[in-house]
Amino acid sequence: IDKLVKQGAEGVILGCTEIGLLINQQDHAIPFFDTALLHAQEAAWLATNS
Repeated sequence: IDKLVKQGAEGVILGCTEIGLLINQQDHAIPFFDTALLHAQEAAWLATNS
């Protein structure tokens, strides 16, 4: 992640379902986008708002 930030990254997509268990947002100032969490939130929203 540090290398990506040095190359200009402004955010990191956590595209593997387990990676969110290994690193935390508190570990870096750059925003993380946890796809497992985003999918779960959207599924819950769709289930309750359909």
